[in-house]
Amino acid sequence: MKSILKLALLLLIPCFTEAQLLEKKIDSLKKLIAASKEETTKANLLNKIGNIYISSNKDTALLLYEQSLDLSRKAAFSTGEVKGLLGEGNVFNFTGDYPKALNAYLSALKISEAINYRVATALLLMNIGNVYSYEGDYRQSINYALKAYGVAITIDNEEVMSGALNNLGIYYKHLNMPDSALVYIRQAYALGHKFNDPDVLASTLINIGSDFLDKQQLDSAMLYYRRSIPFARQAGAVDNECEALIDIAKIFKQLGKSDSSLYYARKCLTTGTFSGLTQNVLETSDFLTTYFKQQGRFDSAFKYQEVFITAKDSLYNQEKIKQFQNLSFAERQRQREILEREAAYHATLRFYLLDAAVLFLLVLAFIFWRNNRKNKKAKRLLQLQKEQIQTTLTDLKSTQSQLIQSEKMASLGELTAGIAHEIQNPLNFVNNFSEVNKELLAEMKDEMNKGNIDDANAIANDVIENEQKINHHGKRADAIVKGMLQHSRSSTGVKEPTNINALADEYLRLSYHGLRAKDKSFNVELKTDFDKSAGKINIIPQDIGRVLLNLYNNAFYAVTEKAKQQPPAPEGEKNAAQNEYQPTVTVSTKLLKPPSGGLGVVLTVKDNGNGIPQKVVDKIFQPFFTTKPTGQGTGLGLSLSYDIVKAHGGEIKVETKEGEGTEFIIKLPT
Repeated sequence: MKSILKLALLLLIPCFTEAQLLEKKIDSLKKLIAASKEETTKANLLNKIGNIYISSNKDTALLLYEQSLDLSRKAAFSTGEVKGLLGEGNVFNFTGDYPKALNAYLSALKISEAINYRVATALLLMNIGNVYSYEGDYRQSINYALKAYGVAITIDNEEVMSGALNNLGIYYKHLNMPDSALVYIRQAYALGHKFNDPDVLASTLINIGSDFLDKQQLDSAMLYYRRSIPFARQAGAVDNECEALIDIAKIFKQLGKSDSSLYYARKCLTTGTFSGLTQNVLETSDFLTTYFKQQGRFDSAFKYQEVFITAKDSLYNQEKIKQFQNLSFAERQRQREILEREAAYHATLRFYLLDAAVLFLLVLAFIFWRNNRKNKKAKRLLQLQKEQIQTTLTDLKSTQSQLIQSEKMASLGELTAGIAHEIQNPLNFVNNFSEVNKELLAEMKDEMNKGNIDDANAIANDVIENEQKINHHGKRADAIVKGMLQHSRSSTGVKEPTNINALADEYLRLSYHGLRAKDKSFNVELKTDFDKSAGKINIIPQDIGRVLLNLYNNAFYAVTEKAKQQPPAPEGEKNAAQNEYQPTVTVSTKLLKPPSGGLGVVLTVKDNGNGIPQKVVDKIFQPFFTTKPTGQGTGLGLSLSYDIVKAHGGEIKVETKEGEGTEFIIKLPT
C-alpha cells in the first residue's frame, strides 16, 4: 500500500489507536480551541483533531478540516489553509473520491509552492502521485514521486524520502519492472528501519512480501505479511493492515486452506468497510465473489458481487472519471504554463547575460587597448633606464676594478714591508759576521807573519765558525725569498694540500712586521693556539693567505685605534689605563670531526679592540662598506675574503661585542 496516511500527517500529530487516549486527546484540544483567541491557533488545533478522527470517523474529520479552512482563509493564514486542504484530500483519498482528492491536493500545492512550504510540497506531490496510480497512470505517478523525493532531499527529510521510494517501488512493480521496484522498496525499508517508522516499515514489508508472492515463494511472502501487521496497527495505518490481510487470504487459498483464507478475507472486508477504505473493499469483495463461485455458493457470491459493484461505481463512475480527467488536464496545463514561464525567464536571462557579456568584452577591449599604450610607454621608459643603468654599471665596474687594484697594491705594500723586515735580520747577521771575519783574517795574517801558528789556527777556527753562521743566515734569507716568491705567483685557481697552521702563522708574522716597518711604536701581543691535528687541507694558499692578511690587518687596526683612545697619564705618573689595556690578537685553529659539525678546520682571528657596532654588523661583508675613516679603507677586503671563503665551500661569520672586541670565524672543508 502507498505511504499516504502517516506521511500526509507529518505536519500534524500522530494518531492514537486506543479509544480512551483518543477521547482524552480530543477533549484536551477542544479546551485549547475554546481558550484560544487567535484564529491561526484554532485552525491548527482543528487540523490536529481532524487527523485523530480520520482513521475512525471520516465525516467528522472532513467537517473539522472544512472549519479549519474557513478560519485560515479569513485570517489569510496560508500554512493553515495548506494543512486543511491536505486533510480534505486525505479524507477523499481514503473514501475513493479521487477527483475531489486531486482537486484538494492541487489547490494546496499551488499555495505551498507560492509560500515555499517545502515539507507540505513534498507530501502533496507524493499524494498526487498516489491518486494517479489509483487511476492506473503509473508514469505520471512516477513523475510526481520523483519530484517529491527531490524536494525531500533538499530539506533532508528522511521520512518523506522513504515514502517516495516505497511508492516508486510500487509504481515500477505495476509497470512490470520487478527488479527496479525491489531496489526502491529495499531503500525505503532501510530508511524506515533507521528512524523506526512503523508506517514505512509496514508498507515496505507488505511490498517485499508481494515480491515473494509473485515469485511463488509463499512461505517467505507469508512471513513478511505477518511481520507487517504489528507495524500497521502501531501506526494506525488501517489501509496497510487490510492489504496484508487480503494477501494472507490469497496465500491460504493457494495452499488449499479455505477456512483460513475466508477468515482473513472477511476480516479485511470488515476493517475496510468500517474505516471507509473503498479501494480495499473493492479488492476484498472481488476476492470473496470469486471464492464463493468456486465453492458453488452462488448466493454468497452474488451478495459480495453487489458489494464489489457498489464500490466500483463509487470509485470509477463516469462523472468521477470526467472530473478526474478535467483536473488532470488542468494540472498539466498549469505545469506547461510554469515551464513556459521558466523558459521565458531563462530566455530573458540569457538575453541580459549576452548584453552583459558584450559590454564586458567592450570594457575588456578598452582596458587592453589602454594597457597596451601604457606598456609601450613603459617599455620606452625601461629602455632609457636600462641604458642609464648600463652606463652606471660600466662606471661602477671600472671604479670597482680600480679599488680592487688599490686593495691589492695596499696588500702588496704591507707584504713587501713584512718581507723586508723578515730578510733584514739574516742580512744583518751576514753583514756583521762578514765584517768580523774580515778583521779576523787580518789578525790571522799578522799572526802567521809573526810565526804564531797556534794563534793563527785559533783565529782560523773562529773564521770557519763565523762562515757557518753566515751560511746559516744566508740560507734563512734564501728560504724567505723563495717562500715570498711562491706566494707572490699568480693564483692558478687549483687547490693543493697546504699546512693551514704554517700558512696562518706565516701571514701573521708578515702582517705584524709590515705594520712595524711603517710604525716603530706599533706593539701588539700575539697569541696562537694551533691544533697540530689540523694538518694539511686542500685550498688555494695565495687566496686564503689574502683572506688571513685582511683579517690580521683589520685586527691590528682595531687594537691600535683602541690603544690610541686610552687617556694619557698625568705628568710624573704612569698611565693606569694604558697599563690595564694590552692590545692582543689571538689566532687559533681547530680540527672538526663528526658529530661536532662534519670534517673541516675552524680558523679564528680574535682581537680585543673596540668591536663593531651592532647596527652595521650585517653590512660588513658588503662591497665598498667600511668602518674606517675616509681614505683609510676601500671596503673591499672583507667582501673579497667572503667570496674567497665561499668559493672554497666554506663559511665566514663574525661575532662582536661593542667595546670588547671582534672574532672572525672561518670554517674550511678538509
